[in-house]
Formats: sequence, structure tokens, C-alpha cells
Amino acid sequence: MKAISYGISKIERILAVILMFCMAVVLAVAVVFRYLLQSPLSWAGEVSIFLLIWISFIGGSLGLKYKSQASVTIVMEFIPDNIRKLISVIGHIFMLLFLLILIFYSVNWILSPSVAYQKSTTLLLPMWIPYMAVPLGLSFAAIHLFSNLIDFFRKDESQ
Repeated sequence: MKAISYGISKIERILAVILMFCMAVVLAVAVVFRYLLQSPLSWAGEVSIFLLIWISFIGGSLGLKYKSQASVTIVMEFIPDNIRKLISVIGHIFMLLFLLILIFYSVNWILSPSVAYQKSTTLLLPMWIPYMAVPLGLSFAAIHLFSNLIDFFRKDESQ
């Protein structure tokens, strides 16, 4: 599972860099067209929003992989080690269950007829493409979380 998580994170890092570069280029070009050429690009805002959505879900997944999400740990510092480990495992299980529920509902949402025929305003892009960031990012996050949970038990067994 660790190899799968590592492979996905490698793809996510590359994709995040590409998407951020594309967003920077689109926004820079949009500024040039709007203020220097006096001819704003109608599609730049829509594209930048879609790119930001994809970057957010990929970044959130990577945050779970590397355990870099924001957290308040003051209570955990005063709890004994065995209780801290138990709370950490329970937290991981709850997060995993929550992600699985969200994945289920997001896939049902994308497969619904209302989304299947919906198109974006400016580009006329099928909306399932930008919406796919939700189940894909959550699926990657669940894989990373499950891998971290397995690693947690492996470290516990080796000690």
C-alpha cells in the first residue's frame, strides 16, 4: 500500500506543479490582455477557478500523505503515549470513513443526469471534468490515509 501511495503522490506532485504553472500563465495573460491590450479574456476566470479547484483537492490529498494539515496538538501533548496512539488510530479511522462517505456521494453526484449534461458557461466544457477533482482528490486522500494507518500499525509492531 505504501508503494501505491508513493506512486500516487509522485503523480500528484507533478500534476500540482503543472496546474499551478498553468494557472499562473493564464492569470498573467489575462492581466496583460485586460490592462495592456484593453481586451479582457472571457474564459480566463473560469479556467483559473477550475485549476484552483483541482490544485486544492490534490494539495489536500498531499497534505494527508505527508501529515502536514493544520492541527491543534496541545491536548495530545499531555496524554500518555498509549492513549495518544489509540486516539490517533480512532481519528484516522473516522477520517477514512468520512472520506469514503464523501467519495460515494460525490461519485453519485457526478453520475447524475443533471451533471452529465451540464456545460461550463464560457468554455462549454462538460462540468464532470472540473467536478472530477472531488472524487479523485478524495480517493487519493483515502489511499494516503489508509497507507499512513498501516504504517502506524507497522511501526507499533516493530517497537
